[in-house]
Amino acid sequence: MKQEEKRLFLIKALLNEQPIHRISEIPTDQLEQKKLLRSLFNTRMPSPISDYFLEVQDEYLKEETEKKGITRLSDLSPVEDNIYLWRGDITTLECGAVVNAANSGMTGCYVPCHNCIDNCIHTFAGIQLRNECNRIMQAQGFEEPTGQAKITAAYNLPCDFVIHTVGPIVDGRLTDKHCRLLESCYKSCLEAAVQNQIDSIAFCCISTGVFGFPQKEAAELAVKTVREFIKTQNIKVIFNVFRSDDYEIYKGLLGKN
Repeated sequence: MKQEEKRLFLIKALLNEQPIHRISEIPTDQLEQKKLLRSLFNTRMPSPISDYFLEVQDEYLKEETEKKGITRLSDLSPVEDNIYLWRGDITTLECGAVVNAANSGMTGCYVPCHNCIDNCIHTFAGIQLRNECNRIMQAQGFEEPTGQAKITAAYNLPCDFVIHTVGPIVDGRLTDKHCRLLESCYKSCLEAAVQNQIDSIAFCCISTGVFGFPQKEAAELAVKTVREFIKTQNIKVIFNVFRSDDYEIYKGLLGKN
């Protein structure tokens, strides 16, 4: 099955599964088809699906990621001992674990084609990730507290694991409590990685998007926490940024030790 055929199969299967999304016809334009498929992934509630669907989905997603280009940790140069700075798409990074800035529901972003990291990671990992997160949350029985971490498989991402953490929401003045909770996010993720014998971890800019944590203060706290942690633990840390302003902030903080 060609990539175009796989995409159409996945779209038709998800449309058939979700009658609320029935449309008059599937777009012929490739980009519109990709947007539709992503939207269907994003809005699908956690539930089982056939092995054949997963087989086609996995082949499709892996090929899409390969087309974007995979970056390996070995391709990067450290800016400090065991610390790297990389600007790029975290869903294309091959390393031990990537960190997902999750919400308290922990099953991903349900907004079609939203550009948050939670949406991107769940989209390109595949629907298995939402299902696994849902099983974890059903067993837990309550929303994920801020500052903790949960680890899952990465499925179709090139990394080995995804570590999910809920960052603090800053609505107004930044407080000491916000800072303690964000520090806890970084520590919890690092501890989860070490406990699972993961040798490298990539952090996104936790809480700085719609969660409102000021970028500079968040970066300063992230760098300080990581530097302290790796004094006693052998783990490589990648600070992954997507925006140019975040890159400049981290560039100004790193490489001075």
